[in-house]
Amino acid sequence: MRFGPVPLGDAEEGILAHAVALPEGRLAKGTRLGATDVAALAAIGMDRVVVARLGPDDIGEDEAATLIAAGIVPDYLTFSPASTGRLNLHAAEDGLFVATRDRVDRFNRIDPAITLACLADHVAVRAGDMVATIKIIPLAVDRRRAEQAASILAEAPAFAIKPFIPRDVTLVSTLLPSLKVQVMDKTRRVLEDRLRRSGSRLTGDVRVAHEQNAVAEAIRNAVAEPRDQSRLVIVFGASAVTDRDDVIPAAIRAAGGEVDHLGMPVDPGNLLVLGTLGNVRIIGAPGCARSPKENGFDWVLDRILAGETVGAREITGMGVGGLLAEIPTRPRPRARSEVDGNGVQAIRPLIVRAVVLAAGQASRMGTAGHHKLLAEFDGMPLVRRTTEVALAASREPVTIVTGHRAGEIRGALSGLDLVFMHNDDFASGMASSLIAGLDGIGPEADGMLVLLADMPGVTAGDVRRLIAAFEEQGGQAVVRAVYGGKRGNPVILPRALFPALRKLEGDVGARHVIETGGLPVVDVDIGPAAHLDLDTPEAIAAAGGVLKG
Repeated sequence: MRFGPVPLGDAEEGILAHAVALPEGRLAKGTRLGATDVAALAAIGMDRVVVARLGPDDIGEDEAATLIAAGIVPDYLTFSPASTGRLNLHAAEDGLFVATRDRVDRFNRIDPAITLACLADHVAVRAGDMVATIKIIPLAVDRRRAEQAASILAEAPAFAIKPFIPRDVTLVSTLLPSLKVQVMDKTRRVLEDRLRRSGSRLTGDVRVAHEQNAVAEAIRNAVAEPRDQSRLVIVFGASAVTDRDDVIPAAIRAAGGEVDHLGMPVDPGNLLVLGTLGNVRIIGAPGCARSPKENGFDWVLDRILAGETVGAREITGMGVGGLLAEIPTRPRPRARSEVDGNGVQAIRPLIVRAVVLAAGQASRMGTAGHHKLLAEFDGMPLVRRTTEVALAASREPVTIVTGHRAGEIRGALSGLDLVFMHNDDFASGMASSLIAGLDGIGPEADGMLVLLADMPGVTAGDVRRLIAAFEEQGGQAVVRAVYGGKRGNPVILPRALFPALRKLEGDVGARHVIETGGLPVVDVDIGPAAHLDLDTPEAIAAAGGVLKG
């Protein structure tokens, strides 16, 4: 192929290398120039143009992409028409995308002008998802190279879709006093969501004591029940597996099955157990599988649902890529170990920093110009009353976020030892104030306690109870004030959610982050104070306040 600029008079039959805008439309890259096209280019003052001219052994980019794709087995794949040298492949069924790296690499080493990119190996996909793309980089390539690339894909699949095979699944959960029923109910819902994409269904939900014999009997019964389709048993233990003789692996053996493998080099997901009884697979799920976030359990479950062989060899080969970046930070102890200035190891409690949000415009206060946070309760401005509660309850410095009428708010807080953060973008809504709060708590904080400044009923005792609950969870749960089962405020947000909080925009709070963050939520009932925030003059009067500012 010859490529480069030529005089416009010599451009006819050349392939246009770069798109050109015209007064009425455009000439697209790859256009084979005719006399009319050349005249249009001359009309806009061009006297030279960059074109490609094919040699006797060359084929155009679209023809090359189509020729190469013809070598791909089309099972469960759909092909887009080639355009500008690109041909995309999509999944035709829900399933598992599998790829052979060596074959893809061989393809891509034929000629840098011929490329194939695809998803990572063993990724779950839905029908319609793009899974691979063939791209011819120049406007034409040597036909022999394209044929060589096609032959590699025709020898054996470089990638394929393995459709999911629906299963009848029995969930066996073990019971201990420390495990709440709500957690078990959530586990069932999360598992049902995972199974839905494969067309599998949960046909049994059995809850038994965390004892070998009870679990073994539940497994035997699940395997023995007649089903319309292939079966799978998933066991969630109330306590993590720590040994091959622990309850779940011991129960698989006691039921007459075999433990194929215990543990996996995927984190989260290390504590998975895989077994077999007859032709039924049994998965002892790690605790992280109670969360919808991707973990090692998904990797094993998807392979089983796609009919793949999964055993010790496959699981021990999952270490590369097994550190899942999407998962929240790993659990940390309730107290951190540190080395002091004398080289002595010391233990410190988790750091919870309180943030009082006082930046809002109080838009529901009417036209009289009153600021609700300056309303007085027992002679004290509301914003000061709330802030003093935070100071009394916290071991750490308290941050206050100001915005609307910031000078007056700071004046109402005079004399208090606070970290002030001003939110210039306060008019955009709460998200910007949460981000300002994060900026003010420092990098060492394990959790951010968010307290709305217009909540006069919250006491220092309430805040201390929330902090104690956060510490009890090792800093790995959201702790939320509730009343009568209905969520309220304040709330403590763990460090694992800070990156997601920074992505919030507009007048939204942390609710979406809490619901999608994959962390447990611990509710602490503090009574009516959890719901008492003051947005109107009437509400302030009813709560015993007096409008001032």
